[in-house]
Amino acid sequence: METKKKELTFRGKTIEELKKLDVREFAKLLRSIPRRYTLRQFQKIELFVKRSQKKQEHGKKIKTHIRDIVIVPQLVGMNIQVYNGKTYTPVDITIETLGHKLGEFSPTRTKVKHSKSGVGASKATKTKAKK
Repeated sequence: METKKKELTFRGKTIEELKKLDVREFAKLLRSIPRRYTLRQFQKIELFVKRSQKKQEHGKKIKTHIRDIVIVPQLVGMNIQVYNGKTYTPVDITIETLGHKLGEFSPTRTKVKHSKSGVGASKATKTKAKK
């Protein structure tokens, strides 16, 4: 019995077909909001792709503060470190992330962990601290 390995596709196209497309041609496959952004900012996206490919060729880490770049097929396979305001979060770019923005994968807010209040945080703790 043969088991077929399911090939990942985006809108019916394989990653090889997508990498041949221009950024503006790829934008036609996206949903409306990322499509409009990509068509308006395609020069910014193309410049980012060129810089990242150059850094990857030289074996350097790709670090960026640009969180609003739409992920295009030329970035698939890269590991980009996206700044979240405090640290750089590594993001592996796969075919599932196409059409999303880089910032979506690097959260800026952490989950709140509630615990006991510290000394001086409430009136009850102030009276206990004085004694």
